[in-house]
Amino acid sequence: MFVLVNLKAYPCDPVEVATAAHEVSESTGVRIAIAPQATQLSAVAETGVETWAQHVSPVEHGSHTGSTLAEAAADAGAVGTLLNHSENRLKLADIDASLTAAERTGLETIVCANNPDQIGAAAALGPDAVAVEPPELIGTGTPVSKADPDVVRDAVDAAAAVDDSVDVLCGAGISTGEDLDAAGDLGAEGVLLASGVAKAEDPKEALEDLVEPIA
Repeated sequence: MFVLVNLKAYPCDPVEVATAAHEVSESTGVRIAIAPQATQLSAVAETGVETWAQHVSPVEHGSHTGSTLAEAAADAGAVGTLLNHSENRLKLADIDASLTAAERTGLETIVCANNPDQIGAAAALGPDAVAVEPPELIGTGTPVSKADPDVVRDAVDAAAAVDDSVDVLCGAGISTGEDLDAAGDLGAEGVLLASGVAKAEDPKEALEDLVEPIA
């Protein structure tokens, strides 16, 4: 089970969270990664934790002011990238181009989508994984595995119908070990979460509680 913690632009200490994640991953054997702001990729990677970019732009080297170049993310220590998060939506052609940029630099990829139909379309583009995240549940503390478990089941089926090598992750509202367990029971290979760890008073304790059922 893969756990990816997206720090978004929350006012947390990314190094503190990353250090906690690395320690919990090392002690439990659970794969845990952190996705910080682009300017914090290097500092997070230096902790030894698996580090992901929150986004890479659909561009190559050139005149692209304000873009997040895949090469720059990789050079800073990222090993993967999220794409098309509900807070940073892309057009289909741009998702495809960002996937090409990530492939060019060896970054693993997760494409986010709102529902099973979009999951199928995303899987057809050939990412390493897709993540189903109903936007209305993001940040609510109510996981999709409880609010509408059929969304996760249908997303798993939709991806498998297109390309059964594409893993499916479950996001939105994940915060407890019970949520993680439920996502796995529904066929998800991992979870995306943010506030449950990034806003926790004790990120290490939050991560330990989260992965306890699978550790």
